[in-house]
Amino acid sequence: MKTAIVSGANGFVGNAVIKELLSNHYSVQGLFHNDVSRLENHPRLKLVKYSADKVNLLNNKLESSDIFYHFAWRGISGPERYDYNIQLQNIKQTIEILKMAKKIGCRRFVCAGSIVEYEALAAAHVNGNRPGTEYVYGAGKLAAHMMCKYVASEIGIDLLWGVITNTYGPGEISKRLVNTTLRKLINGEIPKFTSATQNYDFVYIDDVARAFRLIGERGVPFSEYIIGSSNPGQLKTFLSEMNHAVSPNIHFEYGDISFTGVGLPIEIFDCSKTEVDTGFKADVPFGEGVLRTFNWLKNHAPL
Repeated sequence: MKTAIVSGANGFVGNAVIKELLSNHYSVQGLFHNDVSRLENHPRLKLVKYSADKVNLLNNKLESSDIFYHFAWRGISGPERYDYNIQLQNIKQTIEILKMAKKIGCRRFVCAGSIVEYEALAAAHVNGNRPGTEYVYGAGKLAAHMMCKYVASEIGIDLLWGVITNTYGPGEISKRLVNTTLRKLINGEIPKFTSATQNYDFVYIDDVARAFRLIGERGVPFSEYIIGSSNPGQLKTFLSEMNHAVSPNIHFEYGDISFTGVGLPIEIFDCSKTEVDTGFKADVPFGEGVLRTFNWLKNHAPL
């Protein structure tokens, strides 16, 4: 029997990965610290509640597993995304969980990174640039990534880092771009954007879950893997596709908002290493994915 532990089990990505693992014959221990409203009963799923400030107490609650997937991260959207105290706590907790995973006998530790790590790094190294607080979350992910590499090497556990470009899909209730735009369309509002010429990519949640399973199974130790659609482009291209797929009678407006961030080169979004090492290839086209998400939001999510 293949075995895995998943922290952040009740989160958007963590929950999707658990479903993916269970459907591929894994026995899973799911860690959560709030409620379990997303999670369904399954004979091969054991739920374990824990406190984020008492990670050491997990040692006696968990059984050794092949792979530890770490998705627990507070403050991925909203005001907490910009709170450096919360992001510093996330870094510390990630390192403590990494060390705990080694103690209980896990061979591999797979962590969720983000493309905003690259944005935060670029913003910090542009002379004269005064980056805003929108990069605090990315800086937190980047710091956790680097520190985990050093710690994992020292204690002898394989580290694999899955860098999510931008994920979306049914089950997400955050205030990130896809969700916010779809909610506006449901309410009959006209979405307004920057000129939207910066490079972007989006990947559907089911594809993300499959990518993480494959990274855990086949990834090369101490590698990072971009998780995207393999078809990146300008943000406006994706938004236009969303407009056409979901609400062609409402016309998006561009250029009314100033873009103050740092753009990334298109090659940053290259998924070829992920495809070669793990066999992953995204399946769900963006237009189809946003339509599924739109229909889910209309029927399930509070607006």
